[in-house]
Amino acid sequence: MKMLLVAVFAAACVAALPSVSPELPRRGGSSGRTPERASAPAPAAHYGGPGPKARWHALARAMARLIVIVSATLVLISALLVLFERRFIYYPTREPVFSWQPPGLRVEECLFRTQDGLQLYGWWHPGRGDDDPPRRPVLLWCHGNAGNISHRAENLSLLADHGIAVMIFDYRGYGKNEGTPSEDGLYLDAEAAYRYLADERGVEPARIVCFGRSLGAAVALHLALNERCAGLILESPFANMRAMARHRLPFPPAWLFMRSKFDNLDLIRRVTVPVLVVHGDRDELVPFEQGKAVFAAAPEPKQFYVIRGAGHNDTYVVGGEDYFQRLRAFCKSCLTGAGFPGASADK
Repeated sequence: MKMLLVAVFAAACVAALPSVSPELPRRGGSSGRTPERASAPAPAAHYGGPGPKARWHALARAMARLIVIVSATLVLISALLVLFERRFIYYPTREPVFSWQPPGLRVEECLFRTQDGLQLYGWWHPGRGDDDPPRRPVLLWCHGNAGNISHRAENLSLLADHGIAVMIFDYRGYGKNEGTPSEDGLYLDAEAAYRYLADERGVEPARIVCFGRSLGAAVALHLALNERCAGLILESPFANMRAMARHRLPFPPAWLFMRSKFDNLDLIRRVTVPVLVVHGDRDELVPFEQGKAVFAAAPEPKQFYVIRGAGHNDTYVVGGEDYFQRLRAFCKSCLTGAGFPGASADK
C-alpha cells in the first residue's frame, strides 16, 4: 500500500516537470524566416531565447500543470485510503478457533439486536467463586480489531476464575455477525451489548465495568461516556486513529485522509468514572508512549499498570497472576466505592 502511494506521487511529480518548448526558434534554416525578409539578418535578441515575459508565462503554465497533477494525485490517494481504510483497521475472522462452545468453558450464548437492526452474537459467563454471583463485578468486554470472541476464550476463562463475570461480544462483520465494521457501527454494537446486559440479564449499571483492549479501548471509552457504569479499563490504548496511521503508515499524506477517529486522547478527558490504563512496555503494535499519553489525559481517579516485558497480545500471559489480581481489585473498588490511590503509575 505504502509503495503504491509513493509510486503514484513520484510519477505525478515527474510528469509535472516542464518540458522543452517546441516553440523556441532555431538558428538557421528556412523554417524560421518569413519569405519577404529571407535575406535580412535576424536581430541578436531573436537568437538569445525567449524574453522575460515569455519565460514567466512558461513558468506559470508549468506551475499550473504541477498544481493540477498534484491535486489529482492527492484525490487519488484519498480514494485509495477510503477504499483500503477498513482493511487497515479491521481484521475480522468468521470461523471460531475450535468451536463456538470452547472446550472447558461453559458459556451462555447471547443474541441481541443493534439500534440499526443487526443481530449480534456474544458470550456470557457468570464467573466462578464462593461469593454471591449477583454481587460480582461484570466486565463488558470490547475486544480488539482482529479475530473474534473465540480467540479470547482462554483469557475469559481466567477472568472468570478470579470471580469476575464477563460478557464479550463480536462486532458487526466479525464471527457469526452480519454487517460491515465501521467506527459508528462499533459504537452501536457496544451500546446494544450494554442494553442486553441491563434489560435481558438484569445487571445493574453499578456492577458494570467497561473493558476495552486495543481498538476496543476506544469502543469501551465511548460506551462509558454514554452509559452509566462503575469503571473503565483501557488495555493497550492508542491516542487516536491518525496517530496510529502516522505510526504504521509514515507516508506523509496518508494519515490526513483517515475518516475514522477513535480519539481516545480527546474523549478520555470527559470520563467521570475511575480509570485503569494497562499497557505492556514492549508493545510492538501500539506505542507504549501513546498509552502513557492517554493515562496522562485521564481525570482522577486513575491508575496506570505497566506490564514489564509484555507486547500487544500477551499482556495477560506475561502479567500472570498479578494481572488478574490487579483487574479484580480495580473492579471490586469500583463496586464498593472504596477507591484506590489516585494518579498512581508504575515506574
